[in-house]
Amino acid sequence: MSDANPFSDPFADQSVTNATATSQQSNLEDYNPFANQGEAKSQPAVMEPTGSPPAYSPTPAATKDSQPTPQQQAVQGQEELLRRQEELERKAEELAQRERQLNAGAVNARANNWPPFPTWCPFGPCFYQDFGLDIPLQSQRIIKLLYYSWMFYVMILFLNIFASLAIFIVDTEYGVGFGLAILWFCLFSPCSLCWYRPAYNAFKSDSSFWFFFYFFIMFCQVITSFIMAIGITNSGYAGLITALSIIQKQNIGVAVIAFVMAFLFGVNTILEIVLLKKVHSIYRTSGASFEKAQQEFASGVMKNPGVQSAATQAATSALNRN
Repeated sequence: MSDANPFSDPFADQSVTNATATSQQSNLEDYNPFANQGEAKSQPAVMEPTGSPPAYSPTPAATKDSQPTPQQQAVQGQEELLRRQEELERKAEELAQRERQLNAGAVNARANNWPPFPTWCPFGPCFYQDFGLDIPLQSQRIIKLLYYSWMFYVMILFLNIFASLAIFIVDTEYGVGFGLAILWFCLFSPCSLCWYRPAYNAFKSDSSFWFFFYFFIMFCQVITSFIMAIGITNSGYAGLITALSIIQKQNIGVAVIAFVMAFLFGVNTILEIVLLKKVHSIYRTSGASFEKAQQEFASGVMKNPGVQSAATQAATSALNRN
């Protein structure tokens, strides 16, 4: 039986100490820090069986309720109120600006848009025209018919130049008629607006004065169109008489052109008569009268700046004399 103390340190024994030191030294000498990495790379990845679904850990967003919280609803309601308030303020600013324009008379200062000359043309539009804005709905059809009638009349005057030229080529005695045809086109094309624009203003403002002005000018226009259809020789109109005279000279082609022009002048005359009667029937149902026309004329004359200035100068000179 050994005399060793059972409670002594077992590692204090010299044999145990020598064995432990030898093991540690051998382990440090054989240790390769890159060995495990190479082995880990060389080993194939272990795949999980396809039959078993991957483990799923629910995210916090998926576990939350999709309905907004009361705080979020309050924030959204506040943003909506702010947006509506901004929109109302913008509309109020637009209304205030429009009211300032009305007070300043900027809305009434509409730019002229007819005739629609291009921008490079040295001439500009003469007046403003808008059927939808100026003319009542029930009167827009008759005004458009008057406008198309005016365009048809201008087209006939333009074709009359070529017809007169053809007649002049056939017979040089009609040279005066060809020159007058050019003159009538240049003169009557703009002057014919004197019966269209009064009708436009009459329906625009329901003015008795403009109605009477239209009736007078349109009556003269109907007489002129009838003379055009007759076509007196060398009058500048290739009408009926001119066509008959060309037939006597056995120029059938030119005579046909003259007959076509006489027909167009006749159609234009009938169209103007029909429109005159239609406008007169509307005038009788509108409550207009000659007395109202006189009052409107007197009121318009007195409101004219030139007349007011002349009246002021006359009154001033009369006071100075006294």
